[in-house]
Amino acid sequence: MDLNLKNKVAVITAASKGLGKSVALELSREGALCFICSRDSNQIENAAKEIMSITGNKVFALPCDVTKPEDVTKLKDIVLKNSSRVDIVFTNAGGPPAGFIRDFPPHDYQKALELNLMSAINIIYAFLPVMQQQHYGRIIASTSITVKQPLDNLVLSNVSRIGVVAFIKSIANQYGTYNITANAVAPGYILTDRLKSLIELKAQQENTTYEKALAGFAAEIPLQRIGTSEEFAALVTFLASEKAGYINGQTILIDGGMYKGLF
Repeated sequence: MDLNLKNKVAVITAASKGLGKSVALELSREGALCFICSRDSNQIENAAKEIMSITGNKVFALPCDVTKPEDVTKLKDIVLKNSSRVDIVFTNAGGPPAGFIRDFPPHDYQKALELNLMSAINIIYAFLPVMQQQHYGRIIASTSITVKQPLDNLVLSNVSRIGVVAFIKSIANQYGTYNITANAVAPGYILTDRLKSLIELKAQQENTTYEKALAGFAAEIPLQRIGTSEEFAALVTFLASEKAGYINGQTILIDGGMYKGLF
């Protein structure tokens, strides 16, 4: 299937590793011109070099803390200096610390909101006017299964990510007339550094091995395995394509069937 992504311009945040890096790699493989960013300038440069070595396509590496509006403004200016358009925006940020309600005072929720909700709002506000002017855009926000099924030990994620879904739905409702689609992707257990740290934490808490803790995570999933970042990136890449032009305002789970609800 030709996704018609060649020469499309994509902005991918938190792309030095994990899900963001996998998305950038897949979009670059499809021929998109990728602008990738993260807080760590060395890591993002290395990620860009690696992606270019695999795909042979140009990748711009930019340092940016997406929780800081001034950094996002600089990112926008550099992107628009090097390109006349922006077709795809993938918002992504690291998850807040794991823990229960008893583990966090109220100000920790504020930090989580800055990390997961405001970062997405900052990035989308930066590039939405460009998409509106060109009458085309694909906005995809990475959230979590917690927006559908809160997890007891991820209370900060439960609270901070649901606002992203509401914001994405609002964009879908108000900007569809400009041929702009906005969707959220909600991963369950995908084997990234963050999940590995959660597995290690569970192993410590239960005084068991990493392997047994990993098996415990997999046992919660009907497919009996943890997902891969490549599988996640394939979904995002499809949503970024013209083939997904009639998918709008949706929150799409990629969780191996872990979510138990009907809606």
